[in-house]
Amino acid sequence: MKGGVEMRLCEEFSPRYYGLCSVGGMLSAGTTHLAITPLDVLKVNMQVNPIKYNGISSGLSTLWREQGPSSLWRGWSGKLFGYGIQGGFKFGLYEYFKKLYSDALVDRSRSFIFFLSSASAQVFADVALCPFEAVKVRVQTQPNFAKGLLDGVPKLYRTEGLSGFYKGLFPLWGRNLPFSMIMFSTFEHSVEFIYRDIIQRRKEDCSRAQQLGVTCLGGYGAGAVGTVISNPADNIVSSLYNKQAENVMQAVKKIGLVNLFTRSLPVRITLVGPVVTLQWFFYDTIKVLSGLPTSGGLSRHMEEANVSA
Repeated sequence: MKGGVEMRLCEEFSPRYYGLCSVGGMLSAGTTHLAITPLDVLKVNMQVNPIKYNGISSGLSTLWREQGPSSLWRGWSGKLFGYGIQGGFKFGLYEYFKKLYSDALVDRSRSFIFFLSSASAQVFADVALCPFEAVKVRVQTQPNFAKGLLDGVPKLYRTEGLSGFYKGLFPLWGRNLPFSMIMFSTFEHSVEFIYRDIIQRRKEDCSRAQQLGVTCLGGYGAGAVGTVISNPADNIVSSLYNKQAENVMQAVKKIGLVNLFTRSLPVRITLVGPVVTLQWFFYDTIKVLSGLPTSGGLSRHMEEANVSA
């Protein structure tokens, strides 16, 4: 893009670049997760009480009728701050690890680099998210527990101690690590496929609007695929936080193998697909407004190495 270098707020792969990516991830993830709080409230309640909340429309109606419209926004603070912080770690560290691994592991495939980078970033992102998630799930499914983070955090600490905030960390990793690895890899390959086989032009030769359109297409496909992979662990997380099971094996046995994959899956696909799409759109919009290229693809060093997928 002519004059693009002079207009950039920072250069790619500089400390300011990773800081910008972290801020972009925080803003995009926090705002999109906040917007879909009502569907998240329904999803968690469907997982905890599938007989009572057995459909999207009927479940929302039941929550509205029995607990009032405000019930649909329970846990909004956990969504905004928890997933905002998670998004900052996830996107910022993914960019950092992708550059680091692509330079260090020049003999490995693209897919391996994407998997390893996203997994490394997600480990730290979930450690940051876990305390917020612990409070959020309780607020959404136990109306008398707390109103939000301000009263929920001290109450959880008093009743369960520090371990209460991290009881679901391993199931959270079980849910989010596969999701993140599939999501980022699917996104990267989808973007590459669209430019190479559909548009048949290099990203640099496309307009900003076209680049953001490709981002949205790649984001939706990535979100949908990742949701199916991560659904079993998502059900386990909700079961553990609501004390319906003491450990992972007990939760699996109680929920049932088939239900692990199918329970709340329609609402999660409805929920996660648009959310991931908007996250990538907002994230890449921030990049574009800062004079940077949209996401997708490895560093120039990796491109020159011509490593096959």
